[in-house]
Amino acid sequence: MEATAHLRFLRMAPRKVSVVAALVRGKPVGQAVGILQFTNRAAARPVKKLIESAIANATDLSKGQVDIDKLIVKSISVDQGPTARRFMPRAMGRATPIHKKTSHVHVVLSDEVSKKKVKN
Repeated sequence: MEATAHLRFLRMAPRKVSVVAALVRGKPVGQAVGILQFTNRAAARPVKKLIESAIANATDLSKGQVDIDKLIVKSISVDQGPTARRFMPRAMGRATPIHKKTSHVHVVLSDEVSKKKVKN
């Protein structure tokens, strides 16, 4: 069984969020939430909330039949969202552009262990 959750328009640069996402990719959800709870990065809190939301989605989809301890983070991806463009006034009447980037984070939880293909 798979459960998904999406976090869109997170007001944080994707390269900062993807560092945190790489920490929990492929880990059991209990261990992933524990790692994110003690990670000293700003992106850790929204990613932790997203994984908790996916856990809630899994229990809701299975009507309470899924074992949360067996769920793993099957995939977590970070994509770039739209960039807000602003201008900051500078000296002598000039202006410099400010690009405020956003992120889209998608997580898939699964209770099945992914089997890697073995080449002969």
